[in-house]
Amino acid sequence: MVLVWEVAEMGTKALEALRTPLEDGEVRIARRDGVARYPARFQLVLAANPCPCAPPRDADCVCPPAARRRYLGRLSGPLLDRVDLRVRMETVATGALMGEAGESTEDVRTRVARARDAAAARWSAHGWSTNAEVPGPALRQKFRLPRAALGPVEWALRKGAITARGADRALRVAWTLADLAGLDAPGEMHVATALDFRDRGTA
Repeated sequence: MVLVWEVAEMGTKALEALRTPLEDGEVRIARRDGVARYPARFQLVLAANPCPCAPPRDADCVCPPAARRRYLGRLSGPLLDRVDLRVRMETVATGALMGEAGESTEDVRTRVARARDAAAARWSAHGWSTNAEVPGPALRQKFRLPRAALGPVEWALRKGAITARGADRALRVAWTLADLAGLDAPGEMHVATALDFRDRGTA
């Protein structure tokens, strides 16, 4: 299942309720007689404008600074920490609309299917089928990457640029990038690219 929301228009309470399903893959409902657990594995796509007025160009924004902060302030740090990829969409120029088409959907689908098959083959003996399912401790210990490959994430942790949860998520993305490239394991470049996707400036 894929969910797509205009996230900054939603209430904070609803957004914060996503934290447990995103982290644990299940919804837990506590009642007097116990806790009911329901599986909730999904792909979440969050979209947000930079401000309420959402002009074509940032320079044309008429929102006061407080309004911009309040608008995106609904996205808490703990919630964003559970979002693997963050991409800022730049203004589309006329040339981009009229330019040549990029990689075809069929080619992308084939490459993604091949990457998923590679991940499933690697993790199946351990009870996982995708990189996203691999627990953090397993990534950091049993399947720990060479020191050179881990350099970017260790630097980010020392600088306080990411949390331990963010580091684990970056490593999962790095494994996926390696699978998409047809490689057996991620290297320093894949880890660095995964960290680039966690840049808070793109949130």
